[in-house]
Amino acid sequence: MPRTKKTARNDHIILPVLPLRGMTVFPSMVVHFDVGRDQSIAALEEGFNADQRVFFVTQANQQESVPTRQDCFDVGTIALVKQVVRMPDQTVRVLAEGIQRAKIESVVQEEPFLKAELSRIGDATTHAEDELIALGRVVRTHLKEFAEECGRIAPEAVQTMCGIEDLIQLADVIAANAVVGLGERQRILETADVAERLAALSEILIHEKNIASLEKSLQTRIHGQMEKSQREAYLREQMFAIRKELGGGDSAASSFRERFALREKAMTEEAREKTAREIARLERAHPDSPEAYAIENKLEWLLDLPWSTYLEPEIAIADARRVLAEDHDGLEEVKKRLLEFLAVSKTNPKSPIICLVGPPGVGKTSIAQSVARALKRQYVRVSLGGVRDEAEVRGHRSTYVGALPGSIISGIRRAKTANPVFLLDEIDKLCAGIQGDPAAALLEALDPEQNKSFRDHYLDVPFDLSRVLFIATANTADSIPRPLMDRMEVIEIPSYTNLEKLDIARNHLLPKQRAAHGLTDKTMRVTDEAIMFVIERYTREAGVREMERNLAALCRKTAVELMERGKRSLSVTPKRIEAFLGPAVYSRDHLEKKPLCGVVNGLAYTAVGGSTLTIECAALPGAGKLDLTGSLGEVMQESARAALSFIRANAESFGLAKDFYEKLDLHVHVPDGAVPKDGPSAGVTLTCALVSALTGRRARQDVAMTGEITLRGRVLPIGGVREKVLAAYRSGIKTVLLPEENLKDLAEVPDQARKSMDIRALRTIDDAINWTLSA
Repeated sequence: MPRTKKTARNDHIILPVLPLRGMTVFPSMVVHFDVGRDQSIAALEEGFNADQRVFFVTQANQQESVPTRQDCFDVGTIALVKQVVRMPDQTVRVLAEGIQRAKIESVVQEEPFLKAELSRIGDATTHAEDELIALGRVVRTHLKEFAEECGRIAPEAVQTMCGIEDLIQLADVIAANAVVGLGERQRILETADVAERLAALSEILIHEKNIASLEKSLQTRIHGQMEKSQREAYLREQMFAIRKELGGGDSAASSFRERFALREKAMTEEAREKTAREIARLERAHPDSPEAYAIENKLEWLLDLPWSTYLEPEIAIADARRVLAEDHDGLEEVKKRLLEFLAVSKTNPKSPIICLVGPPGVGKTSIAQSVARALKRQYVRVSLGGVRDEAEVRGHRSTYVGALPGSIISGIRRAKTANPVFLLDEIDKLCAGIQGDPAAALLEALDPEQNKSFRDHYLDVPFDLSRVLFIATANTADSIPRPLMDRMEVIEIPSYTNLEKLDIARNHLLPKQRAAHGLTDKTMRVTDEAIMFVIERYTREAGVREMERNLAALCRKTAVELMERGKRSLSVTPKRIEAFLGPAVYSRDHLEKKPLCGVVNGLAYTAVGGSTLTIECAALPGAGKLDLTGSLGEVMQESARAALSFIRANAESFGLAKDFYEKLDLHVHVPDGAVPKDGPSAGVTLTCALVSALTGRRARQDVAMTGEITLRGRVLPIGGVREKVLAAYRSGIKTVLLPEENLKDLAEVPDQARKSMDIRALRTIDDAINWTLSA
């Protein structure tokens, strides 16, 4: 006979409360789960350490992460915690078994966890035993029907549950394993009468069986619809094959064929053949296949390229001269060279490849824009700085997924003409990588003999680039590969003099910054004296970028001043500039005024323009050691050793003992030790510094020099004369010593700088020593 409990226990007990989200625990049910909330872990540890009993209750509000009494149901299950394991992620894994139903009567503690007074709920019934037996059989029957309909419960599990004779345990086990809804589970848990519990369970199983039957019919219908979709796809494939047999093709192919008919005459013969083949491939390909997408993408490129579209307006040299003069002050030699190229382009459609080399901020990019404006052509810019993949220049082969043309063909497509002005910015910053050398990929594009048939890897058809005006920019020509340099006409853009910077600031930069900050020449008045004060005391650069930043700062400060004080205008004076920009960064004469022993000024030419270079030398008691510090490169170290060898060979003429080097250590240092320095042009400066240190003759500090020396004392020519002389001019040098063979390069130096200094020619190192060192 089935066992039931006929009496109910209502004695009270106080236990920690552990709220559960999405889970209901029944008596005789063994559960294991993870606990992560601090409140729940504290309650669990409290109960486990006391008598291993904890009250499990389901949360009515599943979203609440820190539940209170109002967020939980009234009835839950007292459980025996058998095992607690702390996991590496700070959660706790629990193994527990439900013991008995209980109801919360009152809360005795809320922090740090819930603790409640519970009343036990016994399993009782007022129904006859035969009625209970009948209800048990009904529940078993409905369980089997539900399991057969839904297919989620294993037959072995159904057999095990149906074999339970205790009706109380039977109801709880079926509710725990077959009932899905949280509300239905809680309803079974809260039903104390066993007969009523079995009746409610039967209702739930019948309802779940009906839902499972409905789900099954829906799945059957959806499966039929999927078969229908597959059948439609098969029919569409047949229709596509029929259209192909009739010669119609699909709509995409037809659209491309219509566009091809309009563009066919403008394309080259090879491009026409390639386009026709790709359209034929598209007609054979399935419309939804990845291959069709790739073909359509390539056809878009082939049909969008301007194969025979040229902008050829009448070029007036006078207009071009006017445009260059409007956009740039100074740079007369550069403008002259550009006008020569423009004049030749009127009679020769093949465009030259120009490379503008100069320090940062001198206007290389803006010159290219001015050339495009003067020629009335489209302007395209591609930045090559840091490019290390050949495919970025010549494109990826179409066998790769996501392949696209390279930057050159992409720029031509953006320009929509076949003869734009094409700027290759920062060409000296190209990098060779494991994907190839992009500089080598540019050889074909920049070779006038080859670029008539430039072939991008993606399109794989030749495109005529011979009428594209390529203009490259670089800070230095030293890092450009030699084969690439041979294909370009190099135009060097020199540093600006202070007067040229004054004109640029007055005519271009200051109006631009005023407009950007909502000011006018009436609300912000800046004199030439104030601009020159900014140039001389706050900048020391080859270009004008730092000056523009300072002018922008002045405009911002002026705008604030006008707003705060309610003024209508403001005059910017040198005194006000110091208040706005802070103390002057550079002094007018930053050189030492008195002659020094072992300290000589040299001149250097870098990627950012010319600069002065102080070389210091000290003679110390020792054993003939030569120390070279200041991040000197290999060539500069060789120059120092050559200078010392010259002095040793001519020791008597300098008043030195023949064995002086055996008793002295020489230390040569070039300040700014973190900055690498190299090159042969410091030979003269090194020799003068060593002679000064060894003989005690003081060196003039208003003299700067440059030149390479030989072991016989001859001074050889060097490069970068214009930049070096301008650097000496900016630094306040009074006398510049140059190799005799470089005097011809002084024609490039502006008159303002050349006339303000005493420039002398060096034939031998003795000339430099006599002019620099005291007697």
